[in-house]
Amino acid sequence: MQQYWMLGADLVAIAVLVGALFLPRHDRRELVVAYLGVNIGVLAVTATLATSTVGAGLGLGLFGVLSIIRLRSQELEHHEIAYYFAALAIGLLCGLATTPTWLHGVLLVGVLAAIWVGDHPRIAETAQRQELVLDRAFTCGPALTAHLEHTLDAHVLSATVRRTDLVNDTTLVQVRYRATTAPPAADPTQPAVLRTSGVA
Repeated sequence: MQQYWMLGADLVAIAVLVGALFLPRHDRRELVVAYLGVNIGVLAVTATLATSTVGAGLGLGLFGVLSIIRLRSQELEHHEIAYYFAALAIGLLCGLATTPTWLHGVLLVGVLAAIWVGDHPRIAETAQRQELVLDRAFTCGPALTAHLEHTLDAHVLSATVRRTDLVNDTTLVQVRYRATTAPPAADPTQPAVLRTSGVA
């Protein structure tokens, strides 16, 4: 009966993590199924292991395998990885707790509180990231930054050059920036200065 309390606590915790924290702040609905699937899957496996004769080493090995999973289709942002491991931690904590105590409740609240504080808009200000193809070959960092800030009308936080083509006079750069003003409306009569090859 006590284990059912932890199963219910897991459902409440993952609902808060996904529904009250992740979705309102980031609105990436395609990741909801990943977080729910990881949490419920880990909960089911660990709950089974906790009530069987299988050693705890297998459970730790399972966590190690899950921790090295990488989605090849698209790289995860740092805050998305944080939510991913929070879902893992909640599932493990609730699944392994066959005799729940007040400490388990404190740990669950601690995981949610850490995500709430660490991903708070006042602490983790939103920044945009794009991979751009510029119509000039830049070999000077300050000149590249100045050009990006003028083109994007934004404050550039970081710019990583992926490729500089001196023959075709182009630069492939990944830039993180924070917009300073609302972007102006595009003028269809003017040629594009840059081409967006990807947005994350």
